[in-house]
Amino acid sequence: MKEYSLIPLAGQAGLRLDIFILDFSQKNNLGYSRTFIQKLIQEGRVALKGEAILKPHYKIKPGDAFKVTVEDKKSGGLEAEAIPLDIIYEDEDIAVINKDAGMVVHPAPGNYEHTLVNAILYRIKRLSDINPARPGIVHRLDKETSGILVVAKNNPSHLALARQFAQHSIVRKYVAIVKGRVEFDENVIDLPIGRHPVRRKDMAVGFSEKTKYAKTHYRLLKRAKQFSLLELKPFTGRTHQLRVHLSFIGHPIIGDTKYGKDTVFGRLALHAKYLGFIHPSSKKFVEFSCAIPDEFNQFMDKNKS
Repeated sequence: MKEYSLIPLAGQAGLRLDIFILDFSQKNNLGYSRTFIQKLIQEGRVALKGEAILKPHYKIKPGDAFKVTVEDKKSGGLEAEAIPLDIIYEDEDIAVINKDAGMVVHPAPGNYEHTLVNAILYRIKRLSDINPARPGIVHRLDKETSGILVVAKNNPSHLALARQFAQHSIVRKYVAIVKGRVEFDENVIDLPIGRHPVRRKDMAVGFSEKTKYAKTHYRLLKRAKQFSLLELKPFTGRTHQLRVHLSFIGHPIIGDTKYGKDTVFGRLALHAKYLGFIHPSSKKFVEFSCAIPDEFNQFMDKNKS
């Protein structure tokens, strides 16, 4: 059982209770979703002055102080599972994995099984434990995004990689199929990103003080009649950056049900094809890549002009 004491800041008065707790979860990397938080509230696990607050839409007032109780459902610890993994490189410090689309990277409330973490615990016996709930995990890919991801096998390697991600020095390249024929063969999208002002689980381009600098380069690989295959290079690592930037310029990634409406593809058509970074031990620049999924090329050929 975990208990959290939450006291709102002056500027948080007027926020919905579920949004307030979600913000706390995100700032402390707890991994609690808004749906999970709403369920906590409705189950009476959020108390104000000793009395349960049962309405997620309760508006925060100055002077409020909340106690949030979360039952630790991982009582038996993280379970290793014999899930197939495509490990394309491994040494004493790191493992590089080509993740399948549809696989969640790490356990979170309501989803403690069948994740990448469960799989690597079975295949790799020694992992970094800086975050015990997410052993080895330095960065993430969205559930529906396939492709290259690096895992740390010890804490020094984890810290070295995390530092590079924070400094935006790691080189990442993706491929995506987007709706429409892009006007330019190559371009840079330089637009800040922050939380959507209404849909708080979503991100959006915006220009308030709360948004953060975000920059994406794209290069055309192939055009079809109504679609474009792009190589994407993010210079920053904002949440959902590629999806938000492409949607904003009118070319959402197909299969993206959050930032687009096109469902002509069976999943989010986004693939992490390349990762380059300074190796934690050798201090040399190393590069890893994987092929564009056959389904991407098949779709483009099927829809060629």
